[in-house]
Amino acid sequence: MPKKTALYQEHLAAGAKLVDFSGWYMPLHYGSQLEEHHQVRRDSGVFDVSHMTVLDLKGTGAHDFLRYLLANDIGRLKEPGKALYSCMLKPDGGVIDDLITYFLNRNHYRMVVNAATREKDLEWINTQAQAFDVVAEVRDDLSMLAVQGPNARKLSSGLMDNHIQKQALGLGVFQALEVEDWFIARTGYTGEDGFEIMLPNEKVVEFWQQLIASGVQPVGLGARDTLRLEAGLNLYGTDMDETISPLECGLGWTVAWTPESRDFVGREALIHQRQAGSLRRFVGLVLEDRGVFRSNQRVIVKDVGEGQTTSGTFSPTLGVAIALARVPADTGETCEVEVRGKLLKAKVVKPPFVRHGRSCL
Repeated sequence: MPKKTALYQEHLAAGAKLVDFSGWYMPLHYGSQLEEHHQVRRDSGVFDVSHMTVLDLKGTGAHDFLRYLLANDIGRLKEPGKALYSCMLKPDGGVIDDLITYFLNRNHYRMVVNAATREKDLEWINTQAQAFDVVAEVRDDLSMLAVQGPNARKLSSGLMDNHIQKQALGLGVFQALEVEDWFIARTGYTGEDGFEIMLPNEKVVEFWQQLIASGVQPVGLGARDTLRLEAGLNLYGTDMDETISPLECGLGWTVAWTPESRDFVGREALIHQRQAGSLRRFVGLVLEDRGVFRSNQRVIVKDVGEGQTTSGTFSPTLGVAIALARVPADTGETCEVEVRGKLLKAKVVKPPFVRHGRSCL
């Protein structure tokens, strides 16, 4: 039986179509995925993302542990509240998960990992932590909302106490604050501005109802996927997994190679991959013929080789089919994609496709 978030009854009352997503009852949409997508791009929407796993990492070894655990360098964070996006790797460089970690102090960090990878992440983290003075506490007492869109920060902060509102509006991108029992981060997964807000389970229903009353519309996982794909953001298990390194899924920028003295899990494997060359490129595709991209479609690059789409959809914002794909290193500006047995022409672009409601093409 799938688990329920604290907002389960609210989803039912709003007419959500609920599906089993990674062992949770989650809303796919509330009537129209297309309208929900446009709502976030043009105004504001709220997602229940309480299925995500929140961890508090505490102890005198927390800093050193995370510098070893993550491919990106947590040591770059100097100010309380700053956030870091990183991959957590296997020794062979494969991605166990991609995640965000918030620096609260050198002995306390907060991490948010994907719902689908919860059990293996916890097992891996606890195993690696044995050599450090650090404890990972699962915060199942917290719910998490993502309020996204050009009006999201204004509308959501207007429901907070004045002293919290002022601090929230002062947050920079990829920065968070913890005040009273609120944890507010200026992060998201849509290519729009907004907040990701954690608060106690017993308080989330009231805040959800206030958001809806203020004009923020509920949005499901369907629109969340089209929004993140337009923004060129990876989805774990689709665009990368334990068989793919960050160097082949467009996340090479998240690997902190310096200082060279810092060892991290997977470092040697990534060095060997770079030195060996012939890494595949991770690109965006825009369909020039009629059709729709999906994942795992064959990409043919004439006189070069073949690749594969990893995510694909029809872009509601652009009105064309788009995809993320892994292709040969020498791929040029065009290719063909096999869609339902037909080879269709596509343009090769650099993601993202859309940011802040505007085309990046």
